[in-house]
Amino acid sequence: MPGSKRAAPPRAFGAFAALAVFALDQANKLWLIYGYHIGARQPVRLTPFLDLVLAKNSGISYSLLSAHGAVGRWSLFALAIVATALLSAWLWHAGTRATGLGLGLIMGGALGNACDRLVYGYVADFYHFHVGRFSWYVFNLADVGICAGVALLLFEPFLRPAKNA
Repeated sequence: MPGSKRAAPPRAFGAFAALAVFALDQANKLWLIYGYHIGARQPVRLTPFLDLVLAKNSGISYSLLSAHGAVGRWSLFALAIVATALLSAWLWHAGTRATGLGLGLIMGGALGNACDRLVYGYVADFYHFHVGRFSWYVFNLADVGICAGVALLLFEPFLRPAKNA
């Protein structure tokens, strides 16, 4: 119908989310490292439970699979690229905008962290949650995108309206 607006397909929605997460993550990292010089100022207390720091993560989440050498670093980079390619194939066939958004958030985060490995040789993490002596996690905006995307994919089936039987 002329003049009617159609919603963006899930894959376009997901691609936009991936680009947005990637761009926000990389801009945040560039500003914290080169604009704010967090390495020289750390730790910066934002709240009693949140600090800004510069943590150089050579592994994946929670520093698992730590890769200090070139082979490990390139292996983790390749893993992120392969995972992104597989998620892209899933995104191409996504049936809902929520699925597209979840996949896009994960892809943008994975590409943001992969870019760090390529540029810095490690993933730059900045946000440190802690309560007293309990230190939880140091993360970046790419990690937020990945976690939010996974959560959305897990809960997306419960967000769909019930079908009439």
